[in-house]
Amino acid sequence: MALNEITITQAIIERYTRKLLACTEVDAAIVGAGPAGLVAACYLAKAGKKVAVFERKLSIGGGMWGGGMMFNEIVVQKEGKDILDGFGVRTQLYKRGYYTADAIEAVSTICSVAVKAGARIFNCISVEDVMIREGRVIGLVINWSPVEMAGLHVDPLTITAKYVIDSTGHNTEVLRVIERKADVKLNTPSGGIMGERSMWAEKAERLTLDNTKEICPGVYVAGMSANAAFGGPRMGPIFGGMLLSGQKAAEAIIAAALVPAATTWKKKKK
Repeated sequence: MALNEITITQAIIERYTRKLLACTEVDAAIVGAGPAGLVAACYLAKAGKKVAVFERKLSIGGGMWGGGMMFNEIVVQKEGKDILDGFGVRTQLYKRGYYTADAIEAVSTICSVAVKAGARIFNCISVEDVMIREGRVIGLVINWSPVEMAGLHVDPLTITAKYVIDSTGHNTEVLRVIERKADVKLNTPSGGIMGERSMWAEKAERLTLDNTKEICPGVYVAGMSANAAFGGPRMGPIFGGMLLSGQKAAEAIIAAALVPAATTWKKKKK
């Protein structure tokens, strides 16, 4: 069969447009397709929620792709291994309580399972603002990442979401927009983003999970965004806490969807 370039072009435009249009209104919008975001997307999709994931980079996987210092192996503890087992990612016992997995297998498998569960992942898209109505974040303002990188003046588009997860990692990109624009007190001891601390793997693994919660009405933090928001340390190339954080964020949203949403913002003191 002869191939026609125009047909190829039409197929890409039509299929992508259809996919994006279907995600202009979602149950959960996840910003950042690292391990926490991908796990959250999978659990939410499996629960029957309509989920869209927006990743500013061309690739997904966040820091997991590179393992530690580009040695593409990751370490997880027993609880993290249980998550990987559920996705079908192979692990090997290294020492008691420490398991390793191939970083490439882990990312690609989790991503595949999430997409097959119904999550839709859009790469090369950045979130430049949020939509707020009646004291609650109800959507995202999105644009192509190359537009942001080139500094072009191109107006964005919007999507609505019942819940948003900031899993953008160290930079807490969604929270920074909210902190800068929304005049809102975040659910942290300081009322704002407290910032990431120096590496302490044991403490960070525990705090990543503890800090995974709703940080303002409609917005949850997961993965390194949770630790950076609440002033926790970084953990390096051990990923159990990241995986468990994604699971916890999804379960919190599933539970929250069963009760009326809170809409009262605590405003910052002037």
